[in-house]
Amino acid sequence: MPDTTRTSTATLDTPTAPGAVRIDGVTKRYGSATAVDDLSLDVQPGEFLSLLGPSGCGKTTTLRMIAGFEYPDAGDILISGRSVLNLPPYRREVNTVFQAYALFPHLTVAENVAYGLQQRRVPKAEQRERVSEALDMVQLRAFADRKPTQLSGGQQQRIALSRALINRPGVLLLDEPLAALDRQLREEMQLELKLLQARLGTTFVFVTHDQAEALSMSDRIAVMRAGRIEQLDAPAAIYAEPASAYVASFIGQQNFVHGTVRAEGDAVDTAIGTISGRWGGERVAPGQPAVAAIRPEYVRLEQGDGAGVRGRVLGVSHLGETLQVAVRIGEDATFLSRMPAPSAPPVGVDDEVRCVWSPADARLFAAEGIPTTATHVITLPKDGSL
Repeated sequence: MPDTTRTSTATLDTPTAPGAVRIDGVTKRYGSATAVDDLSLDVQPGEFLSLLGPSGCGKTTTLRMIAGFEYPDAGDILISGRSVLNLPPYRREVNTVFQAYALFPHLTVAENVAYGLQQRRVPKAEQRERVSEALDMVQLRAFADRKPTQLSGGQQQRIALSRALINRPGVLLLDEPLAALDRQLREEMQLELKLLQARLGTTFVFVTHDQAEALSMSDRIAVMRAGRIEQLDAPAAIYAEPASAYVASFIGQQNFVHGTVRAEGDAVDTAIGTISGRWGGERVAPGQPAVAAIRPEYVRLEQGDGAGVRGRVLGVSHLGETLQVAVRIGEDATFLSRMPAPSAPPVGVDDEVRCVWSPADARLFAAEGIPTTATHVITLPKDGSL
């Protein structure tokens, strides 16, 4: 437990509306390891905010501190303008939905949903009314008398949501609640969850490592790295204007090309030629290592003579409405191109093509922060050749 004499570090501009969350300079350590490092974040009332990042970045620890299951070593957490550091989980105006839905198998769906109301000694007549409303909200009133084992994964997930929302929390915390679902059901539930949040106006703080999930549902995304926020912005802004190579590599796919910054400063000399672009984050001094990033959807494939990076088609993947083509450049480097299927050129394996893109679509970054899992990285050899 934290020191009960600690006072709030909130300032006068602390959001005080119901459902507002402020994380103010929070640090959490486990022994010598720092899980969350001086983190500050405001979540607006009624916002759907996602904490996105790989395992170990601090996102779940942050969520657990808001819920009261973990206590920070420094800093403050406020909900609706009130410090909650000294409040146990059951006295905070939050509820949590975990990846494991934790439904009681011996209780019916209705009894599972009513459990929180029973603990608060809500009158039985009100319990019945609110359970019916909560099951209508997730379209499962017809399943009220079934046991959880008689439901599909998606239905169990909706029951867990219904149980969490029935107490009308100001903030709903969700820790990768869709991770156990298959792809099609997961995509369906992403839409349902976003529509439900918009209808209720409840503040959602959602933890995920899935970039597509965060992009499709969030009002804002906080991309986390080593216990800190690397970038906080709307999904479209993070995708189009990543603030670092780390964010660029974590959101969507990229063709990364390593090299050194030219004297002019807005271009990088690489093994496949000079790549001009716009800087994301801080500029790098001429002569220093840097990386150019071009998303596959910005890469066009052309045939015949002309400008561009030449290579041979290594593979073609049909992704429904899009066509993804891997192009071999040199001995073992690849470039990805992703184009609308109807307008894609008719290319096949071993065809010679040119990879072409606009300088406006290339981003330049400091050559650090790309996770080891990042793909399609072309490194400039010391002799400058492929």
